[in-house]
Amino acid sequence: MKKAELSALFKRLDFHPSRRLGQNFLLDGNLLDAMLKHSAPRAGEEVLEVGPGAGVLTERLLASGCHLTAIELDHRLADWLAERFAGQANFRLLQADACKVDYAELFGARPFRCIANLPYSCSSVFLARACSGSNPPQELYILLQKEMGSRLLAGVGSKEYGALSARLAWRYESKLLRDVPPQVFFPEPEVQSCFVKMSLKKRLPQATSLELAEKLVARAFSQRRKISLRLLQSLLPQADMSRAFAELELHEESRAEHISPAQYLTLAELLLAKQKNPMK
Repeated sequence: MKKAELSALFKRLDFHPSRRLGQNFLLDGNLLDAMLKHSAPRAGEEVLEVGPGAGVLTERLLASGCHLTAIELDHRLADWLAERFAGQANFRLLQADACKVDYAELFGARPFRCIANLPYSCSSVFLARACSGSNPPQELYILLQKEMGSRLLAGVGSKEYGALSARLAWRYESKLLRDVPPQVFFPEPEVQSCFVKMSLKKRLPQATSLELAEKLVARAFSQRRKISLRLLQSLLPQADMSRAFAELELHEESRAEHISPAQYLTLAELLLAKQKNPMK
């Protein structure tokens, strides 16, 4: 869909893209081709698209023969999508907030992948919710704000590294596929974007370990400039936390960004083992 066609559609729908919601519509055919080449949707598989907008990616996904579930927040765009793809047996549309959907309920136990141009405003909440559920996406091929992509790929000690970086690193391997300039969108965002692949790890940590690790990360990054050991002692006994830091060879002056995702997870496992065997 060309810019003039998109503008005409918006006028017909009395729709104005929201900067607050991060509504930037993909125009570039070459980038669409690249997204489909990388993600390679297959006939019969379950695919999730968040923020389908005017349906340019939707159309190509449906042509692959996949069973596509699209979630669109704006009712005007949802009505247009329902009209445009009426009669498509492999299309399911939800007019809903993707940050509030229960994906385990939506897909049951069926494996699915996510291929989407994510609205900037919802990317972090959507990823945190969808990727930590009982049936997370097997893969994600997503366009998102460059700043958000940097958080997914951030290394320990960097300013981009945060709680979400750790939470996703326990579950996914993430890879930058390409940087994306503003000119491929309408309206043009004021920031750079990127295209990222996320692959679910074959072996995931135990649910109890993840649950405690998430509490540790949330507490540590709640005041990231403060010493983590002092913050974390509010969750569990001081002696247990100090011994666990020593066993991991973590300096007692370490701050949140100095502790790797693997160390947060091991810290949780050590503390759980201590709770089960308090004499050790």
